[in-house]
Amino acid sequence: MSLHVRDAGLLSLLVDRGRANVRHLGMPLGGAADRVALALGNGLVGNSPEAVALEVTLLGPTLEARHPTACVVFGAAFQSTVNGHAISLGTTFTLEPGDILRVGGTRTGCRGYLCVAGGFESAAILGSRSSLEPVRAGDVLMCRSARIEGRSLQIEAREQSAETRLRVLDGPQRDWFTNEAFFTQEYEVSPASNRMGVRFKGTPLLRRPGELVSEAVAPGAVQITNDGMPVVLGVDGQTIGGYAKIAHVIRADLDLLAQLRPGDRVRFVRVSPIEAEIAANSRAAFLKTWLHRLRITERQPVFLAND
Repeated sequence: MSLHVRDAGLLSLLVDRGRANVRHLGMPLGGAADRVALALGNGLVGNSPEAVALEVTLLGPTLEARHPTACVVFGAAFQSTVNGHAISLGTTFTLEPGDILRVGGTRTGCRGYLCVAGGFESAAILGSRSSLEPVRAGDVLMCRSARIEGRSLQIEAREQSAETRLRVLDGPQRDWFTNEAFFTQEYEVSPASNRMGVRFKGTPLLRRPGELVSEAVAPGAVQITNDGMPVVLGVDGQTIGGYAKIAHVIRADLDLLAQLRPGDRVRFVRVSPIEAEIAANSRAAFLKTWLHRLRITERQPVFLAND
């Protein structure tokens, strides 16, 4: 049972929640860049939050169904069609054999998730089924045969705004920088951004002379490169680095980081550790509440006997 990849889109990658506890081996965390969107999309089709989904970036793939497949596209507002007819973001649907799903582009946000009932099949490597390479035209994505009634969840739709505010804690080398320009200026997301890191354009920051011995880094670390510009490490970011770290994006805002696209405008806002903890707890409670609501509602997928 499978979906055939006719066109892979810009960057389509099978992901789960990533590879925890292996960074000491030099492996990045990986997995979904927007973990809440992955979890809620999976919840809509009756999966556990960590089931494997297809992460799409800016422009999605075109897929042909080989069997009935219960699906949802969740996250950024991708304009998707089945056999040329528009489908609603965050609303479950069933692909019948021969149907063509096209996940188009999005004017706001950056990433979305195609979730299927039962999740996609993928080989486990170091405790995760996240792929290390994107899918390509001609690939076959294995999944279970199922149908599902329509239901929708729109709470994660991101409206276009003039500016995104990313909350940060002070980084270990904040005192290396000679002014407060990092917190007072508006930055623009660079087209050079990817899952390894989001690069920003703005007025270069000045810092004291000296070199930093490479040390451990993690997703959310705000490094200042030699040209004075910030780069915020993403889920595929390296495990050690030698650039000074002026700040660190708090856990609650890492999903916002995942949805930034070239040209978006951003300000960094300093918060206290207590404020960061409150925000993380609030984000976790939000996800727990909606996953519980999805579990207790009806319209779960029906897996077919020929699976």
